[in-house]
Amino acid sequence: MTAGLLAAYDEQLRTDSEAIGASARVRLGPLHLLEFPERRGFVTYRDLGEGDEEELRARLAEWVPRVLTHFRERGVRRLEWKTRGHDRAPGLHELLLAHGFEPGEEESVMVGEARLLALDLPLPDGVSLRSVHAEDDVRAACAMLDEAFGDPVSSATAEALLGRLASGDGTELWVAEAGGEVVCAGRLEPVPDSDVAGLWGGATLEHWRGRGIYRALTAARARSALALGRPLLHSDSTAFSRPILERSGLVRVTTTTPYDVVL
Repeated sequence: MTAGLLAAYDEQLRTDSEAIGASARVRLGPLHLLEFPERRGFVTYRDLGEGDEEELRARLAEWVPRVLTHFRERGVRRLEWKTRGHDRAPGLHELLLAHGFEPGEEESVMVGEARLLALDLPLPDGVSLRSVHAEDDVRAACAMLDEAFGDPVSSATAEALLGRLASGDGTELWVAEAGGEVVCAGRLEPVPDSDVAGLWGGATLEHWRGRGIYRALTAARARSALALGRPLLHSDSTAFSRPILERSGLVRVTTTTPYDVVL
């Protein structure tokens, strides 16, 4: 089963799906060089091509400095090179470090069947779930997420999400509320032209954790994904959320690590 889910991830969730919203896209061999608003750059690929280890090392040694030159000439300020643990990329880690990139936190790529998560789960007394679109609800949810992730509350998070919701791209924001307070939230993002919907941005306020709220919120998003014709779910998960998704039926198919550099 894992091999089939990994194949679906490679075929449906890399390159084209990652380029949604990009303002510019250039190819360098198998690499897709993407530009996004706020002068952000992003490097991705489906694989690095055929060849033995020596050939791949030589190609990467050529590509990494060319990528940096490309984005600097384009005025990009921050660049992310997204890696996956199952890729054949000999020497890439060392090359990226040598050119100023810093690795971020490794996350688990989780993929699985939505039907396995689409359960009718109980909620604590006084807690309810709903999908929200109104501006006040979105801002309250984003403020809660900033708090739950330990970040300063910022209007930028809400502005970006309000734009997504208004664009009609299928993004949904789900919240759990208690006493009029948002205590848990997360997005569902259907991937165009695919069988997949993504679970993103899920978090619960610390004093509400351990009561099954996040799992129930995930189940609600899974039911919505099925209604949208997306039989598969995907999430890049931290060590905290991975066990919850594994208990729900998602499978760890690989890992992903971002490498970032300021240009």
